Amino acid sequence: MKKQVLLISLVTMTLFGLSSCNDWLDVRPETEQKDEDQFATSQGFYDALVGAYMEMASRDIYGERLTMTNIESLAHQWLFTETGTSRYEDYYLMEHEYDNVAYAQAAVKTIYAKLFNVIAQANMIIKNIDERGDVILNPAIRYTIQGEAYAMRAYCQLDVLRLFGEVPGGTTHTELPYSETTGIDQMPSYYDFDAYVEKLKADIEKAKELLIENDPVMTHSFEELNDSYSAIVDDNMLYRQSRLNYWAVRALEARMYLYIGDKAQAAEIAREIINATIDGAPVMTLSGSEDFNQGYKLCPSECLFYLSKWDVMDYSRDFLVGGSTTFSNLTSLGITPQKFNAMYSGQNTTTHNRYKNCWNDKAVDQYGQTTIVTTKYYWDDDEMTEDQKMFGCQIIPMLRMSEVYLIAMEGSTSLAEANDLYYDYRLAHEVPTDPDFTSLHEVADYMIPEYRREFFAEGQLFYTYKRLKATSIMGNMQSASEQPVSIEEEDYVIPLPTTEYNPNDINKTE
Repeated sequence: MKKQVLLISLVTMTLFGLSSCNDWLDVRPETEQKDEDQFATSQGFYDALVGAYMEMASRDIYGERLTMTNIESLAHQWLFTETGTSRYEDYYLMEHEYDNVAYAQAAVKTIYAKLFNVIAQANMIIKNIDERGDVILNPAIRYTIQGEAYAMRAYCQLDVLRLFGEVPGGTTHTELPYSETTGIDQMPSYYDFDAYVEKLKADIEKAKELLIENDPVMTHSFEELNDSYSAIVDDNMLYRQSRLNYWAVRALEARMYLYIGDKAQAAEIAREIINATIDGAPVMTLSGSEDFNQGYKLCPSECLFYLSKWDVMDYSRDFLVGGSTTFSNLTSLGITPQKFNAMYSGQNTTTHNRYKNCWNDKAVDQYGQTTIVTTKYYWDDDEMTEDQKMFGCQIIPMLRMSEVYLIAMEGSTSLAEANDLYYDYRLAHEVPTDPDFTSLHEVADYMIPEYRREFFAEGQLFYTYKRLKATSIMGNMQSASEQPVSIEEEDYVIPLPTTEYNPNDINKTE
């Protein structure tokens, strides 16, 4: 009989079955008595950490807004017209009309509040590990939990920077809150860009320090740790892909360095991840045909970190359509055939497994027009076992090896190395015969189009445009001749919610 892995198993994480976890989702300012109750036992710490991951998977942040909808609208991924949609939040965010109170500002306020709710929960775990952590008798588990909490804070604070912060190397300057407090009503300290980045680096270093000596991914493969029958580690240390494990933290570190413009450091870290081994086998490889042959479209076998979300298909197909042939112009999200063709221009679409498996070109709107929709979060229930759905489909990808490879390629100063990485990358996409790059300029030019294709509906394109200071982006493409959309530096700097202290003047320049 399978072990009852109450806190770490994806069943628990997705079914929201523990009342203590649900209670923990409400972070209150009256913390002292709550701390004594919540963290009186090791179980309380497990519950708190799982509750924080569950909050990360909320639809108001990574379960939807910062993967599928609002963040992709900022990058003009979806097709909208002002009178042709009822998704007004997404429309005004697409137009970068951040002064729209009813929709754009409301969406931003929700995202901001949820990010800091997760951060507050992570802070509470960090604080109580220091004060009460000895109730967790196994030090390795104690320090792993604390390492994950530091990593969780860093993950969310990096996205605060990527959303609300200045363009790296730009002319607009901002100060942002970096919260190390334990209550959502406590005022965090604000930092300029450089000081904020130092806080991020410190959290990531602390997470690495705690995890490198204690995380079972350092001694066991992800495959071993995904085995619910396994007796190799404590039950609460299984399923490390659904947690911020050591290698996920390294990928987060690479993402951070790339974002702030230190491509050399980002590439060095990425190469370390790619070359890392356990018992002579790679720690993690790229996802290829095996995933797609099983109907897995989110590349679970290459996820260094994902969130478990049991109902993701149920709610996402209401707006992403999935396998349906009916598209609603008012409520659904899709792209035109012209944009779809432009996205894959120059690609070998005959065998490209993302092109072949992650899109539905049979959806038709009420005017008889074909609209292309993504099927990433859709699967055939009748063809899947419960285990297949749980581990292969009911997830939100947060850090993938495809991103690690692209970071290594972009930061490489050797054309030969970039092409070696590119060959492995193409092989995973089943297009190994595509030509090599002929210059490092070609490598650089490849990045935006590939982030657009590879991470569609995963929320990474806007940040890519921003860090590369793109002045034009691909628009709706309602015709093949449509020109790119111009974008200004100020469009990349989302104003802080009006309900928050805001020291920034986005018109202030050097």
